[in-house]
Amino acid sequence: MKVVIINKSDATGGAAVVSTRLMEALRAEGVDARMLVAEKLRPSPYIELAASRVSLRRSFMTERLRIFTANGFDRSTLFKIDTASDGVPLWRHRWVSEADVVCLSWVNQGLLSLRGIRELGRLGKPLVWTMHDMWCATGVCHHAYDCRRYEAQCGDCPLLGQRRSANDLSHSVWRRKQQLYNDTPMHWVAVSNWLAGCCCRSSLMGRLPVSVIPNAFPTDSLPPLRQRTGTQLRMVAGAARLDDPVKGLPLLVETTKVLAHYYPQLAGRLELVTFGTVRDASALDGIAVTHRHLGLLHGEDKVRKVYEEADIVISSSLYETLPGTLVEGQAYGCIPVAFNRGGQSDIVDHSRTGWLAPFTGDIKTDAAALAAGVAWAAAQGDECRQAARRSVVERFSAPAVARAYISLFNTLLTSASSSTKV
Repeated sequence: MKVVIINKSDATGGAAVVSTRLMEALRAEGVDARMLVAEKLRPSPYIELAASRVSLRRSFMTERLRIFTANGFDRSTLFKIDTASDGVPLWRHRWVSEADVVCLSWVNQGLLSLRGIRELGRLGKPLVWTMHDMWCATGVCHHAYDCRRYEAQCGDCPLLGQRRSANDLSHSVWRRKQQLYNDTPMHWVAVSNWLAGCCCRSSLMGRLPVSVIPNAFPTDSLPPLRQRTGTQLRMVAGAARLDDPVKGLPLLVETTKVLAHYYPQLAGRLELVTFGTVRDASALDGIAVTHRHLGLLHGEDKVRKVYEEADIVISSSLYETLPGTLVEGQAYGCIPVAFNRGGQSDIVDHSRTGWLAPFTGDIKTDAAALAAGVAWAAAQGDECRQAARRSVVERFSAPAVARAYISLFNTLLTSASSSTKV
């Protein structure tokens, strides 16, 4: 079986990391899996640029210009919106022509247009779309936050500011997606049950076929859990861009203040280690415990070392589809603390393998809830850490995830073959 996975990058961002892991997991199971990307950073012969850099840059800039015009030249939302108005002609690529199955992943920012996806569907091959956020289920946004307009027909989009209206860009793209979904047979994969629930409520996807298959994590070479000694505790928080508003960095800062005020003994022996790009360094001001910021980490080995040396992994994200930091942290012996608002419940068993705090939207209340989770995690021993690792191995092992995809691919290939015969 030949499978081609299409994703924006092979290394930058969570979708890139898990898409590359899926390719490697499929190859380990005997599938000839390859990746087409707009940004190639890994030296693998099974990853190739989707088109020339000039073509990719042109489609990226053209789409951004269209969005910039439609949102009233508002830079603050320029990269919170995607329209798939422009892309490169991947239906002509030789790897696509040779593939038995085409698997889309995160394909925005000029990689694939909606027209391009329709052309891929016309090839007659099973088309699978792995969703890492809500974009397939909405008009233009990747996270709807508290907006419920995607349950109707979008329009009046909060991200469009003064340009919002009943027939704004979000509604026009919603209509184009509706036409695409009606015309093009596809099967969607949600990486968490929370995301699958969003799809069920979506006016675009409520009646479409969606499977739930988590992201793969390489569990076959995990080192022994490090023995914890002494009283010092290390807590880690990270993201590709740590001060992205959805990551809730102000909440993390406020949580450290709660710890310092209400849990002074714990705060006195706690070090917070953060990593990821921070565009405004002042966003880290006010952290009330010992703190080190490592910047953006390049390479999975460096990220793994951070987790191996930590005791707690914390996520203050307002929304997460399936937060990889929690999976990785657990795999290397960290106890996770996060909000129960998204795919976190697919990863963490509350009060057994980690802590899921309720989310209210009030920063003081939510910071206190996270701080209580940190205090709980600090009191746990090796039994909790071992249970957390076992949970990752059971739920996210690369062979199990690869086999779930292979089963889906075989089902779709059999169905396509039967349809052709008829």
